[in-house]
Amino acid sequence: MFKTQITLQARTALGALAPREETIGALTLTERVEFALASVSARQGREETCRSGLAELLGSVPGPGAAKLRQPETGFWIGTEAWMIIAPFDTREDLATELKTRFGDSASITEQTDGWVLFDLAGDRIAAAMELLCSVEIRRMPPGTAKRTVIDHLGCFVLRPGEGDLIRILGPRSSADSLHHAVLTAMGAVA
Repeated sequence: MFKTQITLQARTALGALAPREETIGALTLTERVEFALASVSARQGREETCRSGLAELLGSVPGPGAAKLRQPETGFWIGTEAWMIIAPFDTREDLATELKTRFGDSASITEQTDGWVLFDLAGDRIAAAMELLCSVEIRRMPPGTAKRTVIDHLGCFVLRPGEGDLIRILGPRSSADSLHHAVLTAMGAVA
Protein backbone atom coordinates (compact mmCIF):
# COMPACT_ATOMS: atom_id res chain seq x y z
CA MET A 1 0.00 0.00 0.00
CA PHE A 2 1.30 3.41 -0.97
CA LYS A 3 1.23 6.34 1.38
CA THR A 4 1.04 9.76 -0.14
CA GLN A 5 2.16 12.70 1.90
CA ILE A 6 0.60 15.99 1.01
CA THR A 7 2.27 19.25 1.93
CA LEU A 8 0.03 22.28 1.97
CA GLN A 9 1.48 25.65 1.07
CA ALA A 10 -0.27 28.94 1.57
CA ARG A 11 -0.90 30.88 -1.64
CA THR A 12 -1.55 34.55 -2.08
CA ALA A 13 -4.79 35.79 -3.63
CA LEU A 14 -2.96 35.91 -6.97
CA GLY A 15 -2.01 32.23 -6.60
CA ALA A 16 1.69 32.68 -5.89
CA LEU A 17 3.82 31.56 -2.96
CA ALA A 18 4.97 35.15 -2.36
CA PRO A 19 3.18 38.49 -2.81
CA ARG A 20 3.58 40.09 -6.20
CA GLU A 21 4.91 43.56 -6.86
CA GLU A 22 4.94 45.30 -10.24
CA THR A 23 6.30 48.68 -11.19
CA ILE A 24 5.18 50.51 -14.31
CA GLY A 25 6.62 53.96 -14.80
CA ALA A 26 6.32 55.92 -11.55
CA LEU A 27 3.74 53.55 -10.01
CA THR A 28 4.18 50.39 -7.97
CA LEU A 29 1.42 47.89 -7.20
CA THR A 30 2.08 45.61 -4.24
CA GLU A 31 -0.05 42.67 -3.12
CA ARG A 32 -0.33 42.84 0.68
CA VAL A 33 -0.75 39.56 2.55
CA GLU A 34 0.38 40.54 6.03
CA PHE A 35 -3.02 41.64 7.33
CA ALA A 36 -5.91 39.96 9.14
CA LEU A 37 -9.39 41.37 8.56
CA ALA A 38 -12.66 41.11 10.46
CA SER A 39 -15.96 42.94 10.22
CA VAL A 40 -17.80 44.34 13.23
CA SER A 41 -21.57 44.90 12.98
CA ALA A 42 -23.46 46.34 15.93
CA ARG A 43 -26.39 44.24 17.07
CA GLN A 44 -29.81 45.87 17.31
CA GLY A 45 -30.26 47.54 20.66
CA ARG A 46 -26.54 47.23 21.47
CA GLU A 47 -25.23 49.94 19.14
CA GLU A 48 -23.89 52.22 21.89
CA THR A 49 -22.06 49.37 23.61
CA CYS A 50 -20.53 48.34 20.27
CA ARG A 51 -19.53 51.92 19.48
CA SER A 52 -17.93 52.23 22.92
CA GLY A 53 -15.88 49.07 22.29
CA LEU A 54 -14.89 50.34 18.86
CA ALA A 55 -13.79 53.70 20.30
CA GLU A 56 -11.71 51.83 22.87
CA LEU A 57 -10.08 49.75 20.13
CA LEU A 58 -9.48 52.51 17.58
CA GLY A 59 -9.51 55.72 19.60
CA SER A 60 -12.73 56.89 17.93
CA VAL A 61 -15.57 55.51 15.83
CA PRO A 62 -15.13 56.08 12.07
CA GLY A 63 -18.24 57.51 10.43
CA PRO A 64 -19.29 57.26 6.78
CA GLY A 65 -16.29 57.65 4.48
CA ALA A 66 -13.85 57.69 7.38
CA ALA A 67 -11.03 55.45 8.54
CA LYS A 68 -9.23 55.44 11.86
CA LEU A 69 -5.55 54.63 11.59
CA ARG A 70 -4.44 53.59 15.04
CA GLN A 71 -1.51 51.26 15.24
CA PRO A 72 -1.65 48.35 15.11
CA GLU A 73 -5.31 48.42 13.97
CA THR A 74 -7.02 50.26 11.17
CA GLY A 75 -10.78 50.52 11.15
CA PHE A 76 -13.09 51.98 8.55
CA TRP A 77 -16.81 52.41 8.06
CA ILE A 78 -18.39 49.90 5.65
CA GLY A 79 -22.09 50.51 6.26
CA THR A 80 -24.69 51.47 8.83
CA GLU A 81 -23.33 50.39 12.23
CA ALA A 82 -20.67 48.25 10.49
CA TRP A 83 -16.88 48.53 10.26
CA MET A 84 -13.91 46.61 8.89
CA ILE A 85 -10.90 46.10 11.15
CA ILE A 86 -7.43 45.43 9.72
CA ALA A 87 -4.51 44.32 11.91
CA PRO A 88 -1.11 42.66 11.40
CA PHE A 89 -1.59 38.97 10.64
CA ASP A 90 1.61 37.83 12.34
CA THR A 91 0.41 39.03 15.76
CA ARG A 92 -3.37 38.98 15.22
CA GLU A 93 -3.97 35.89 13.07
CA ASP A 94 -7.11 35.12 15.07
CA LEU A 95 -8.43 38.68 14.91
CA ALA A 96 -12.10 37.65 14.61
CA THR A 97 -11.98 35.51 17.76
CA GLU A 98 -10.18 38.29 19.62
CA LEU A 99 -12.86 40.78 18.58
CA LYS A 100 -15.68 38.38 19.56
CA THR A 101 -14.22 38.26 23.05
CA ARG A 102 -13.82 42.04 23.18
CA PHE A 103 -17.29 42.92 21.86
CA GLY A 104 -19.27 40.06 23.41
CA ASP A 105 -22.95 40.18 22.46
CA SER A 106 -22.84 43.83 21.36
CA ALA A 107 -21.63 42.98 17.85
CA SER A 108 -21.57 40.28 15.23
CA ILE A 109 -17.99 39.60 14.17
CA THR A 110 -17.14 37.93 10.89
CA GLU A 111 -13.73 36.66 9.77
CA GLN A 112 -12.87 38.47 6.51
CA THR A 113 -9.17 37.72 5.91
CA ASP A 114 -9.71 35.18 3.14
CA GLY A 115 -12.53 37.15 1.53
CA TRP A 116 -10.46 40.12 0.41
CA VAL A 117 -7.31 40.94 -1.50
CA LEU A 118 -5.34 44.04 -0.54
CA PHE A 119 -3.21 46.03 -2.94
CA ASP A 120 -1.13 49.12 -2.29
CA LEU A 121 -0.75 51.49 -5.19
CA ALA A 122 2.13 53.90 -4.66
CA GLY A 123 3.74 56.64 -6.70
CA ASP A 124 3.21 60.17 -7.86
CA ARG A 125 0.68 59.19 -10.57
CA ILE A 126 -1.84 57.39 -8.33
CA ALA A 127 -4.53 60.02 -8.88
CA ALA A 128 -4.29 59.71 -12.66
CA ALA A 129 -4.43 55.90 -12.50
CA MET A 130 -7.33 55.85 -10.03
CA GLU A 131 -9.32 58.30 -12.19
CA LEU A 132 -9.29 55.64 -14.90
CA LEU A 133 -10.42 52.94 -12.46
CA CYS A 134 -13.21 54.45 -10.36
CA SER A 135 -15.24 57.53 -9.50
CA VAL A 136 -13.42 58.31 -6.25
CA GLU A 137 -11.83 61.76 -6.35
CA ILE A 138 -8.39 60.71 -5.12
CA ARG A 139 -7.00 64.24 -5.41
CA ARG A 140 -9.61 65.39 -2.86
CA MET A 141 -9.38 62.35 -0.62
CA PRO A 142 -7.66 63.36 2.62
CA PRO A 143 -5.64 60.94 4.76
CA GLY A 144 -7.79 58.82 7.04
CA THR A 145 -10.63 58.30 4.59
CA ALA A 146 -12.16 55.22 3.03
CA LYS A 147 -14.54 55.11 0.09
CA ARG A 148 -16.67 52.31 -1.29
CA THR A 149 -16.53 52.19 -5.08
CA VAL A 150 -16.62 49.96 -8.14
CA ILE A 151 -13.42 49.03 -9.96
CA ASP A 152 -13.79 46.92 -13.09
CA HIS A 153 -17.34 45.91 -12.05
CA LEU A 154 -16.10 44.80 -8.61
CA GLY A 155 -17.28 46.25 -5.31
CA CYS A 156 -14.12 47.59 -3.66
CA PHE A 157 -12.92 49.88 -0.90
CA VAL A 158 -10.26 52.52 -1.46
CA LEU A 159 -8.37 53.81 1.58
CA ARG A 160 -5.98 56.68 1.92
CA PRO A 161 -4.00 55.53 4.95
CA GLY A 162 -1.84 58.63 5.35
CA GLU A 163 -0.01 61.50 3.75
CA GLY A 164 1.87 60.85 0.57
CA ASP A 165 1.32 58.92 -2.59
CA LEU A 166 -0.25 55.67 -1.35
CA ILE A 167 -3.70 54.21 -1.87
CA ARG A 168 -4.84 50.86 -0.43
CA ILE A 169 -7.39 48.94 -2.50
CA LEU A 170 -9.49 46.13 -1.01
CA GLY A 171 -11.35 43.94 -3.47
CA PRO A 172 -13.01 40.52 -3.50
CA ARG A 173 -10.39 37.79 -3.28
CA SER A 174 -12.31 35.63 -5.76
CA SER A 175 -11.69 38.33 -8.39
CA ALA A 176 -8.12 39.18 -7.41
CA ASP A 177 -6.72 38.48 -10.89
CA SER A 178 -9.31 40.72 -12.58
CA LEU A 179 -8.72 43.56 -10.13
CA HIS A 180 -4.95 43.17 -10.46
CA HIS A 181 -5.20 43.29 -14.26
CA ALA A 182 -7.44 46.38 -14.18
CA VAL A 183 -5.02 48.29 -11.93
CA LEU A 184 -2.00 47.26 -14.02
CA THR A 185 -3.80 48.40 -17.17
CA ALA A 186 -4.53 51.81 -15.62
CA MET A 187 -0.92 52.08 -14.46
CA GLY A 188 0.27 51.39 -17.99
CA ALA A 189 -2.09 53.98 -19.42
CA VAL A 190 -0.68 56.79 -17.27
CA ALA A 191 2.99 55.72 -17.33
